[in-house]
Order: sequence, then structure tokens, then C-alpha cells
Amino acid sequence: MSGFDAISVGRRVLGDEARALSAQAEALDAAFATAVDTLFAAKGRIICTGIGKSGHVARKIAATFASTGTPAMFVHAAEASHGDLGMIGADDVILCLSKSGENRELADVLAYAKRFGIPLIALTGRADSALGKAADVVLQLVDAAEATAELSAPTTSTTLQIALGDALAVALLERRGFKASDFHVFHPGGKLGAMLKTVGDLMHEAEELPLVAEGTPMTEALTVMSAKNWGVIGVVDVEGKLSGVISDGDIRRHVDGLLSASVEGVMTRGPRKIVPTTMLASEALALMSDPPPAVTVLFVVENGRPVGLLQVHDLVRAGVM
Repeated sequence: MSGFDAISVGRRVLGDEARALSAQAEALDAAFATAVDTLFAAKGRIICTGIGKSGHVARKIAATFASTGTPAMFVHAAEASHGDLGMIGADDVILCLSKSGENRELADVLAYAKRFGIPLIALTGRADSALGKAADVVLQLVDAAEATAELSAPTTSTTLQIALGDALAVALLERRGFKASDFHVFHPGGKLGAMLKTVGDLMHEAEELPLVAEGTPMTEALTVMSAKNWGVIGVVDVEGKLSGVISDGDIRRHVDGLLSASVEGVMTRGPRKIVPTTMLASEALALMSDPPPAVTVLFVVENGRPVGLLQVHDLVRAGVM
């Protein structure tokens, strides 16, 4: 098309939506805090519902809640009138999305919430709409033109809905003290799941550990080191606590007189180690690399005693690297 500039259009749309988001952030008020309090107090689930594009956004918000530790599900507003209202319990909270707030498909959901005293949070562009009037809490969208201008197709409004849903989810997870280690429970697969695996998920244990006691001759220690084939050996004291580690590098540095030495004369005292087993695999990877020089094997220690061993190849196989 002559004179058409796709980049200019793209920049205009992104600019319009960015300005709307800024305006929405400025407009945030006590209603948002009340909504977070209401969601936090829920004994049941958060039921996200809507129709059309708002329904698609509601489904996404429900997924975001669920993945950050807040039980949630999506109920299609139209299907609710045909039996799905039974999915909504008295201990739930309903988060209903509608730009206009006047969709007739929402009527049964609103009536159901009122009948059973189920808290209703509205995310709408009109506080004076049927939805706004029925709601216990109203999160109102700022008055911003859709990016499609005269066509008025849902664009900017759905961006605002998504952003407000994200804001609610993040506020809830921070109020709960939800941590990355908790996040792993809901994301066991993919790269994110790999980064959130714990050391305990990946480490080698028990008979696989290359360990010798203090006072062991290096001739015997080398036999254990070769048999276990980790390129490292741990030295434990009389209480079974890790007192040192011998690596290939330590052996090279003490090659003169090595076979007549005991492990204490060769080992590195106070070695780098992983504590505890709940450390994230991603954190263990950082520990292997920093401070330099990088190491490829670390013992996992609890109460001073070695309980596992983690090798860099374990992180590679798990997809952490």
C-alpha cells in the first residue's frame, strides 16, 4: 500500500498503550488494596470470568494466579448459565472482567454472587454499569481510546486488564511471601523449571560419594578417587564433618611425595560447598563459577556433614545451563 508505514503504526500503538498503562498506574487507589485483601482472605479459589476478549484475558489471569500459588480457575460467563455456576463455591471470590460492564451473559453470575454472598470484584471501564453496581470492589479502567481508533476493537482496554491482573497476582504473591523455591512446585518443566530445581533434586547421594577419613594415606585415597570417578574426594573428620577436599589440581600441586603423604597434607581446607539441599540449582551454578577459579564439582553439606555431590554435568543434563 502506497504511503503505508508499518513501523510508524506499530510505534503509535505501543505509545498509546504505554501512556494508558502509565495513566492506569497513576489512577490506582484504595480499591486495589481492598481487592488484594479480598483475594488474600479467600478460603476457596479465585474464579475469573468474562465474555469475548475479556474472557480470554480472564483465562490468562486465572493461569497467572494459579502459577504463583493462588488457587484459581476460569469459568466462561456464558457457560455459567448452563451448569457451570456449580463450579463456584461459597468460599470463592469472583473476579469479573468486562469493559462495558453491561454484557447480558454476566447477569446470572452477578445474581449467583449476590444470592450466596460470594465476594465480587469487577474489573471494568464503567463503575456505574450493572457489573460495577453489583460488585463489592471496582477496579476501574482509565478512559483511554482503543489503539484501533474509530474501529474501537479491544486493544488498549485488554492491555490494561492484563496489566491489572498481573498487578493483583504479584501483590498477592508478595503478600504471601511466595519465593522462587515455591514457584518451582508449579513450574517443573522447561527452562524455567530447570532453573528452579533444587540441589536436592539433582545431587548424587550415599554410596556414590567419594569420601575418606582424616589420616587416610594418599595411596588409599587415590584408589577411592579412581573408583568413584568424580575427579574429587572429600575428607571427613571423626564426627563425619567435611574438613577438606582433594581435587585433581591439589594432586598436581603435591605430586612430589604424594604417595607417602596423608590426605591432610594434600587437601584444601574450608572448601567451597553447597548448603543446604534446598538451594536452587541456578544458585549452585553461580557458586561453581564465582569466585574464580570455577569448579566443576561441589559437595552438598548439611550440619557440616556431606550428604550429596553435584557436578556441573548434572546441571547441563537438567537444562540449567
